[in-house]
Amino acid sequence: MRTVKATAAAATAALAAGAAGIAVGRLASDAALKAPPGRPLPTEPRLTVHATAAGRIALSRDLAALRPGTYGLRGDDSHAVVGPVLGTEPHSADTVVRRLERVTHGTLKPGDKVWLTPNVHAGNPSTALGLDHADMDIPGELGTLPAWFLPGTRDTWVITVHGLGATREHPLNIMEFLHRQRFPVLALAYRGDHGAPRPPDGLNHLGETEWRDLDAAIRHAVRHGARQVILHGWSTGATMALRAAEHSGLHERISGLVLDSPVLSWETTLRALVSARRTPGVLLPLAVRAAQGRTGMYGDRLAAAGTAGPDLPLAPTLIFHGPDDRVAPWDHSRRFAADHPGRVTLHTVRHAPHAAMWNADPKDYEEKLRRFLTPLM
Repeated sequence: MRTVKATAAAATAALAAGAAGIAVGRLASDAALKAPPGRPLPTEPRLTVHATAAGRIALSRDLAALRPGTYGLRGDDSHAVVGPVLGTEPHSADTVVRRLERVTHGTLKPGDKVWLTPNVHAGNPSTALGLDHADMDIPGELGTLPAWFLPGTRDTWVITVHGLGATREHPLNIMEFLHRQRFPVLALAYRGDHGAPRPPDGLNHLGETEWRDLDAAIRHAVRHGARQVILHGWSTGATMALRAAEHSGLHERISGLVLDSPVLSWETTLRALVSARRTPGVLLPLAVRAAQGRTGMYGDRLAAAGTAGPDLPLAPTLIFHGPDDRVAPWDHSRRFAADHPGRVTLHTVRHAPHAAMWNADPKDYEEKLRRFLTPLM
């Protein structure tokens, strides 16, 4: 009887441990699968505002606060734009002073918690940039997808797709540039975004299913006069562009791909986001298995798409990526470019976090983009 009781107790303990492991794995995987649009990723540190003055802001000293370039600075109820570090300005040892370009809305007070974001603009193309646009409703697999449309004179359209932790405000960074090049632009909101249908399981599939919404946008563009389309995606939006180039029934209409910080391995990205929440390393395999069970993404199929062979129907592709990306490894983009010589060009950007390659040096980014787009116009 004692043996039976001991065996039953051991089995109960094993079941309890297994159930606890599943629960922990599900909770950990939420870092990627439930990343809310417009909120910072776990890799982005919170900074404290120490002081503001005319054209200047002092932030807590952190590697993030020292990044070169131009960034949005977002708080819970505020948005501002900061420029380069002002190294000659007096400051304490625990602060960094940057140029304060403007406060878009709200106020910045000492003690406020803020974070850097690639989103330099807030609002829509009309309110943020003074560019005329129309609000479009695109029929999608799950329902109506909202999009902004900026008219242009060319018959090649650019469709922009944001990525993890961002909204369709992110593509506003390059909207003025694309408008000067006279491209019609379609900025898409897809499943899980504000105003778009909710995924049936409530989860982000890191591009594995979301690409179908991009396919719907391609079909909309072709129905409304686009002869060709260029897909410009950031993060998982770049993954969606790759998936569309591979699987869309209109892939022959895709004349170019621009991929900023592409997520080419969902497992690697999920591990990075989970680790950034200080999750113990022994729990990372549980998070991956939980994500597999919740989404059906078995066998890193995104990585397979990113390293497909020469038969992949891939249009000319420009990748912006760099070694400081803690979310999507730069090495994957390097291998992708090496596997597709002549079709894929990698432009390396240093000292820029995930999906912020434009922010590090806007002028250089736009010049590289102009040279790539010119033969596709």
